[in-house]
Amino acid sequence: MAQEQYEKYYVPEQSIWPIVGAVALFLIAVGAGNFVIENSNGTEGFGFYVLLAGLALLLIMITGWFKNQIDESMSGLYSAQLGRSYRQGMAWFIFSEVMFFAAFFGALFYARAIAIPWLGGASNNVSTNEVLWNGFEATWPLLVTPADAITTGEPSTQAMPWTGLPLINTALLLASSVTLHFAHVGLEKDKRTQLTVWLGITILLGCIFLGLQVQEYIHAYRDLDLTLDSGVYGNTFFLLTGFHGMHVTLGTIILIVLFFRVLKGHFTPKEHFAFQAGSWYWHFVDVVWVMLFFFVYIL
Repeated sequence: MAQEQYEKYYVPEQSIWPIVGAVALFLIAVGAGNFVIENSNGTEGFGFYVLLAGLALLLIMITGWFKNQIDESMSGLYSAQLGRSYRQGMAWFIFSEVMFFAAFFGALFYARAIAIPWLGGASNNVSTNEVLWNGFEATWPLLVTPADAITTGEPSTQAMPWTGLPLINTALLLASSVTLHFAHVGLEKDKRTQLTVWLGITILLGCIFLGLQVQEYIHAYRDLDLTLDSGVYGNTFFLLTGFHGMHVTLGTIILIVLFFRVLKGHFTPKEHFAFQAGSWYWHFVDVVWVMLFFFVYIL
């Protein structure tokens, strides 16, 4: 009886990078929280420096972990079974990200469709104005904050329009999905020049998007008085757009790593899951932005 053949399954050795990443995320959370509080209170503290330390440590973790993964892949240690595991892992990761953004969109829906109408007198709740302030109007965006009601009764915050920078950023991200698709087609057809050019254009579009989002935040703070202190509208606006910006930043870093791997001759038309996973993530980020643009800016 012929001896049954088993497919190898590579199990990597223990790594320090998960715990390094956990420490980095902890520092980022503590630093960002303290930085926001310090800015709101007009005080000086350690929040900004802790945030920078966390970001630096996260970059070190990403660099080291990516290097280990690339070395293992290029050494031929992976098998078809491990490739299927990676695909399942990436699919579950994107699903978790879907749930992450679903929670924030759910908070936005609850505030707009349930909480604010109830505060305005819906469901026979007729005494709300006596608890809040005279003249409270259940409209969205809710631009009058309690501080405004106590002082002037007029809104100090302006809503961010969907035209201008948000519309430009939407066009940029949609274009980046198209350019990344052309790069992927070039890889599948083994056209390295097409792959390199279109991937480089995608990275450039991502960087421009991030730069314009910084300009949008500066405009919000300086010209519209739209800050994290601007009530539920300001909170949901910055949480949704800010976390999406973090995902675009991570996606851009992934694409940059893929770009340098392409320059080194990595990937073949049949073996390129790392590139495919990066594409999945980038297209997911683009879809989230389209939803965000519609529900946060337009409606």
